[in-house]
Amino acid sequence: MVKGTPTWIALLVATVLLAGCSAASTALTGPANTTVGATATAGAAYPAAPTGVPVPVVTNRSSAIPAEPSAAATSDLAPTTTAALVAISTVKPLLAPTGAPAATTQPTPTPATVPSQDPNPLQIAVMRQKSYPGSAITFEQTLAPGANCNQYIVSYRSDGYKIYALMTIPKGTKPATGWPVIIFNHGYIQPDQYVTTERYVAYVDAIARSGYIVFKSDYRGHGRSEGPTTGGGYGSPGYTDDVLNALASLKAYPDGDPKRIGMWGHSMGGSITLRAMVLSKDIRAGVIWAGAVAPYPDIFALGKAPYPARSPGETVPNDQRGWRQQLTARYGTPAQNPQFWASVSPNSYLADISGPLQLDHSTTDPEVSVAASRLLDQGLQALGKTVELYTYPGDDHNISANFVTAMQRSIAFFDKYVKGS
Repeated sequence: MVKGTPTWIALLVATVLLAGCSAASTALTGPANTTVGATATAGAAYPAAPTGVPVPVVTNRSSAIPAEPSAAATSDLAPTTTAALVAISTVKPLLAPTGAPAATTQPTPTPATVPSQDPNPLQIAVMRQKSYPGSAITFEQTLAPGANCNQYIVSYRSDGYKIYALMTIPKGTKPATGWPVIIFNHGYIQPDQYVTTERYVAYVDAIARSGYIVFKSDYRGHGRSEGPTTGGGYGSPGYTDDVLNALASLKAYPDGDPKRIGMWGHSMGGSITLRAMVLSKDIRAGVIWAGAVAPYPDIFALGKAPYPARSPGETVPNDQRGWRQQLTARYGTPAQNPQFWASVSPNSYLADISGPLQLDHSTTDPEVSVAASRLLDQGLQALGKTVELYTYPGDDHNISANFVTAMQRSIAFFDKYVKGS
């Protein structure tokens, strides 16, 4: 979801197309269906939660949300250092888009009379009991090479589905241990309009030209990938499953370094990144731009936004709208059953995050409020975790006006915590 890009970004993309890694989707050459690597095995993971273990409850948060600083008062030269956690009860709407058509009124769900205690696939404890073996990576199409990188459309297996991805591999001498890898998690794009080689061109190229394999999964149901999109990125574990199976597949890829894998996510992809980092210990560090990373009770409360962080004018299929109504009907509201809603939120498991995290967010983001990143920053700091938060006054959801600065920070972060680890 990279709309409203200013002219200078378009010029940057054009420059990258000439000197970087990307190629037009129509320029397809070379052999197809070449399989590389052996079937991967699941990496280090958290032990399975025994049956009956109480679900963690979100800790009490007592302080109010800090007022957003003005552009003149906000510095973007250093990470913020706030430490207090923010009360969920005081959180203002975090993800309500502006300029979008009014959402279709949804029927008010009937809360469960007695909330179900049955496990749900979205719960972190349930996801930790599942295996994510991945598969061999199959090279489906070779795209025209760039000056610094080679690029391919590849596929792998996730939960039995064939998932396509864009894989960008640097040219040059491969490090002795293999190239470091960044798994790139894109934001919400309407699945039936998704094309593997479109969107995020400058983002992928900038990271790949810095010496990383970049692997952008399409996710199930997007483009040519198999599988349903039911529940989308928030109401189903499916997209996270796809990312974790990509992680296992890349650990077995012979030209990558299985011990140097990081993750980048934007918007919905930020939510997927955070979930993945509390599920797997194999992600050395993460960077999230404009992340939909608020705790689930806050996402749930946004009744005016049937699907967070969508572009103005985009519609959302019905199978991705109803997840909150369905979960409420079965498990009750956050007020009725706070333990359940905490159990599906990765924010309740920040003590288990696999590595350092950088957050980049515009203070004027019209799609996902900067309050979401501030909440996450505060929660991680309170636990003594390594976290950086950079804010960008006056920018948009894609950090377009500060793209170069934000990308330089992202790459420097990966260089320190992934490449240099």
